[in-house]
Amino acid sequence: MAQLKFQQPLLQTSVSHNPSEIINMLIWCSRNITFLKIKVLYCHQLFHKEPLGSMESFHSSKGSLSISYISSSDVAMQMLGAAYIQHQCYHSNEAKTMVRSLKGISALVQLFSSENQEVQRYATGATRNLIYENMDNKTALIEAGGISKLIGALREPDDELRKNITGILWNLSSKDSLKERLAREGLSELTERVLVPLSGAGDAGVIQQSASEADIFYNTTGCFRNLSSVNERTRQQMRETRGLVDSLVGYIENSLQEGKGEDKGVENCVCVLRNLSYQLYSEIPTSVQMRLEGPTRAQDTRHNDPIGCFTPQSKKTKDRNQDLTTFSEVARVPKGAEWLWHPKIVALYNRILQSSETNTATREAAAGALQNITAGDRRWASVLSRVALEQERMLPVILDLLRSPTDAELRSLTGLLRNLSRHCKNKDDMATKVVNILVNKLPSDGHQKEPSSDVVVNTCGVLNNLVTGSSLAARDITYFDGLPKLVSIKTSHDNSPGKLKAARAASTVLSNMFQYTKLHKDYKQVSLKVKPS
Repeated sequence: MAQLKFQQPLLQTSVSHNPSEIINMLIWCSRNITFLKIKVLYCHQLFHKEPLGSMESFHSSKGSLSISYISSSDVAMQMLGAAYIQHQCYHSNEAKTMVRSLKGISALVQLFSSENQEVQRYATGATRNLIYENMDNKTALIEAGGISKLIGALREPDDELRKNITGILWNLSSKDSLKERLAREGLSELTERVLVPLSGAGDAGVIQQSASEADIFYNTTGCFRNLSSVNERTRQQMRETRGLVDSLVGYIENSLQEGKGEDKGVENCVCVLRNLSYQLYSEIPTSVQMRLEGPTRAQDTRHNDPIGCFTPQSKKTKDRNQDLTTFSEVARVPKGAEWLWHPKIVALYNRILQSSETNTATREAAAGALQNITAGDRRWASVLSRVALEQERMLPVILDLLRSPTDAELRSLTGLLRNLSRHCKNKDDMATKVVNILVNKLPSDGHQKEPSSDVVVNTCGVLNNLVTGSSLAARDITYFDGLPKLVSIKTSHDNSPGKLKAARAASTVLSNMFQYTKLHKDYKQVSLKVKPS
């Protein structure tokens, strides 16, 4: 499941040692008495070479002094100490270690709840640099009660402060060991105070974000993207958090409506939905599972008439297509977690696949989410597969995207296609559309590095699903020169685990092709003797 790297640390403040520049700067800042006080202190130290005068090194004496400054009751001194720590920790791991050893992190945490927003900004800015790529400092921040203090400071109507806070929370969420606690202490507040109001998912249906708010939203959804990847408990908590799923869906819908499908916030939102749909049918409540299985499950089994895709000429097609417009198992208008398995989400993912022209990560996430909700042998996975194939007519879209050079995207797309081919009833029709394209994607033997073994396994899985129900699939594999490729994948490889798995997948396809005795003559015409393994 997908994760993001940390936010970059704040840029360091440029410092002039030219007296005339300092004087001009002081005149410019004269309207802000507190800020002026900080600069006067700093300039005094520059000219008189007092302990904080040099910003080039962070020795014990200067470190101790900076900690005493942030522990002071004087607002200007607090800001000066925090600014100095922020600057030093931008480029120095030694400074990060020293601040922690001097108990500076706990002192900064106390400033998060300062009545002065400038103090809060400086303190969170310093903390953001302190924890960047430093697990010990992340742990110290949490142990000092930093999460609850940060969440509390989100109430302040200050975009720069909120950007710092959400950046810190995103950084913290990059470590698996911290994710559960972060979700437990901050998920509800982050959803209520940031995600919901900035998503545009309300009645207005319009995203209205300033540049700073866009960064805040991006940080928050990046944090959620990481949290959603950790374990079942946190996924379930996120599914149940009021407004979370609705806001993600609303933001994606509104972004697509405004032609902003390539937006990085959209990427984060789709990735969260993908993670929340992971192992969905085994993690949702039992009552929901039973409802999705449907009251006529046993009847369908007795009549050997599973839900699948049908030919346009079939009478069942018309009957089944009428059923696609109404589902008694779900609400007409989805709300909350129900979005994750509602037929309408299939349409949204389809729009994402078609509108994200350059952002392969967003497409890969949408295909991965579809792969998750169509996986397995449960009835609802089959229903949603049928929605994708018949109602949304996604097969041409998927096949077109198989031209992607990105392996991660190909893994999701071929995994989705494998699920759809499993649930499709009219395998003859599907075979005529996909076999040629899939055979072309296969490597000539097991030694090629591209596509990856996972893609080869998925591709063979699609072919096998079709071959088991369609002699046309076996015929077309032969016609489009798939037999030599399958045999070479099976017999010629380096014995690595991935290649061995691909070899077994190819062997299974060959074995099932062999069952069509009427095609043996065709097999011989390509100078191959195909035998079951």
